[in-house]
Amino acid sequence: MSETGLKNFDHTLQKTNAWLNAVGELTGVDRQHQFHALRAVLWALRDRLTTEEAFHLSAHMPLLVRGIYWEDYRPAGKPDTYKTRDDFLQKVTDALAIAAPMNPEDATRAVLTVIAAQLPEGELEHVTHMLPSDVQTLFPDR
Repeated sequence: MSETGLKNFDHTLQKTNAWLNAVGELTGVDRQHQFHALRAVLWALRDRLTTEEAFHLSAHMPLLVRGIYWEDYRPAGKPDTYKTRDDFLQKVTDALAIAAPMNPEDATRAVLTVIAAQLPEGELEHVTHMLPSDVQTLFPDR
């Protein structure tokens, strides 16, 4: 039986839950923290990419995750110009502190692992090459 009555909505809810569950398995946090971790890392990643690359990345996300990713996006001044892993993690920390304090590196590694598992190899390479080398180390197998 359909949860929403719309096949596409049911599918995106299922896929989004799979992403959240994967974050939870990797971090051991509850559902609320899973959501905030996903959002914080998506925003930090999105803001460091060019607008064009941010759109390419979002094409591989479930509809609901894509909505979270684009929430509050302002293309002016993008990409952000931070150059270090600590700067990236600070952006995640700032976003997490609003609602769900948790370890920013754990959150980042979990979300990037989930994203990496969903992306074709070529797209993952495009994304990682736009990031400073020490930020790339937060992705799995880097």
